[in-house]
Amino acid sequence: MISFVTFIASLLYSTDFLLFISASTLVLIGVVLPVVFLYLRAKYHHQKTKNRSTKLQVGLFHPYCNAGGGGEKVLWVALQALQRQYTNADFFIYTGDIDATPGEILAKVAKNLNVKLDKHVKFLYLTRRKWVEGGQYPCFTLLGQALGSIYLGFEALNQLVPDVYIDTTGFTFTLPLFKYLGRCKTGSYLHYPTITKKMMSRVSNRQALYNNRSLIARSPLFTHAKLLYYRLFAWLYSLSGQCSDTTLVNSTFTLEHLTELWNRPLHLVYPPCDVDHLKKLPRPKQRPRKIRILSLAQFRPEKDHPLQLQSLYELREIYPDFENVTLVMCGSCRNSEDSTRVADLKDLSKHLSLENNVEFKVNLTYEELLGEFQAAYLGIHTMMDEHFGISVVEQMAAGLIVVAHRSGGPLLDIIETSEGSRLGFLATTPEEYAHVIKYVLTGGEGEVGEIRERARASVDRFSCKKFKDEFLRAIDPLFK
Repeated sequence: MISFVTFIASLLYSTDFLLFISASTLVLIGVVLPVVFLYLRAKYHHQKTKNRSTKLQVGLFHPYCNAGGGGEKVLWVALQALQRQYTNADFFIYTGDIDATPGEILAKVAKNLNVKLDKHVKFLYLTRRKWVEGGQYPCFTLLGQALGSIYLGFEALNQLVPDVYIDTTGFTFTLPLFKYLGRCKTGSYLHYPTITKKMMSRVSNRQALYNNRSLIARSPLFTHAKLLYYRLFAWLYSLSGQCSDTTLVNSTFTLEHLTELWNRPLHLVYPPCDVDHLKKLPRPKQRPRKIRILSLAQFRPEKDHPLQLQSLYELREIYPDFENVTLVMCGSCRNSEDSTRVADLKDLSKHLSLENNVEFKVNLTYEELLGEFQAAYLGIHTMMDEHFGISVVEQMAAGLIVVAHRSGGPLLDIIETSEGSRLGFLATTPEEYAHVIKYVLTGGEGEVGEIRERARASVDRFSCKKFKDEFLRAIDPLFK
């Protein structure tokens, strides 16, 4: 056994072995990879020529197109605008929603998002979507999802090589495939940066947070290793971003962070919000006896619904009429993991003895949601570093007094808090949220009414029409 170990050690440190490894690496990089690249490029060129159409073919990459959230609202309103602008084009959606038919998807879009498409759109179903889900990768999640998106991108490219490829979800690592192998014009609409220098700073400062486990935060060695991993990933992410011919971002938050990493021109196009219809909803002239606080967000971990329950718990300690307050949690569930989160939230509400003050409304239709907008008096949003916040804008348009997290889009783009021009409130901790809610419920109705009117007047900059105009102006170079 000892002689075998000695043999292996001598082999590893021998000059011949090192020369062999060096030569193999050079052959791989200098010969094998270029050959594979040229083969795939020729293959997809042949496929594109074979399927040549008299119409421009446009592929939109959105693996969760049936999820019913804000990102999906962007996809469908953008597609609606593209169909009306470019009548000589065929549009294809790359989706992983294999359990839903095209008719079911479009019916849900009309019913839940209030978006009706002018004509038929074709769906290309992807079977490898699970490889882009974070749950598949307990370690090196960002890298795993990036590689998973490349795997999924290959499946998409094998189904159709379009003339124009637009990623509407932020799977930036798919862009090089379509640009260099498929020779497509490429564009992307980013809702948030996959990695930021702020995330790297948190790791460097050894903060235990959602992207940095306490085990790593406590260890200088693990911290250094993770920082190196993050920097390498950020470099690869930036290289992939250069493959987008036209890049649109949804908020100042995303714009600032991506400008730091990518150092290239970006177009700020706020996402579409249903403000016209919501602004017409009537509001009661006086504060209602029964107070409903509306939460509108997908049941995902980053939305931080537990913070809302903790805030309600704190409110009970300081607001005497608490029995007349109800928190209504509305949102969509994408999968069984989201459904489990809803069950956990129900358990937490019971643990905090709040079950009589909390309602859960999952996967509401648009008409049902309008009813909740009308019934609510306040709106609450608790995600830290929310990239934009469509639901925040929609709550303001409906006349709700909104309290959102003091970060991201609500802070930088949506809610002005200066006295005399206040549009809503910002908070961070459960105690802050509770005190803001108490202030609104016990303050003068005249002041509350002024905030409401200013907020409703401010949301036109986020309308669907504004989005369509700006989106088409930014994306137009891809169609010339």
